[in-house]
Amino acid sequence: MSGSDATPPVNSPANGPTLGDVARVARLSRLALDDAGLAAAQADLTAILGHVATLSTLDVEGVEPLARPHEQVNRLAEDEPGPSLDRRVLLDLAPAVEGDFIAVPKVLGEGGA
Repeated sequence: MSGSDATPPVNSPANGPTLGDVARVARLSRLALDDAGLAAAQADLTAILGHVATLSTLDVEGVEPLARPHEQVNRLAEDEPGPSLDRRVLLDLAPAVEGDFIAVPKVLGEGGA
């Protein structure tokens, strides 16, 4: 790398997401990250994007796409009901219940669909 044609490595912060980008993605993902968390996420995302850029340089001419790297056959056995967990045992294992139901936190709101 010499002269004015020198470009930073693909996984450098100059080519990665800005802290503003990371903060926006964190907000959209409903992640509460402090400054250290944002910096760590920025470093992680920069490394991931650098790896993707490295993968994009590979010569894959003539390589057939694979759904899976190994042979896998769907299990086509009949779907037969079997023993199930007693409702009371299941409710006793749940962290929170409302009557005969497992209570879960609200996941929609604040503009969620």
